[in-house]
Amino acid sequence: MEVIQMEERDLKGYWKRNLKYLGILLSIWFVVSYGLGILLAPALNEIQIAGFKLGFWFAQQGAIYTFVILIFVYVYLMNKLDREFNVNED
Repeated sequence: MEVIQMEERDLKGYWKRNLKYLGILLSIWFVVSYGLGILLAPALNEIQIAGFKLGFWFAQQGAIYTFVILIFVYVYLMNKLDREFNVNED
């Protein structure tokens, strides 16, 4: 198996982009789970979907669904980034 060495410049660019992705995705999750599920829950509770208050739904289900979707988005973005920097496992 061949070990691929990344130049220092490439390594910093790779990790900079990785941390950017993490920051954006975790910010989205924070807004959905804390913002919509806790802070804005009283306002969202005025809206009902299938008999459940929307604030309750975001607190109980929406944050979990969002987290799972963000995991798939992160995997997609990291696979794309790995191919771009030629460090993929294929």
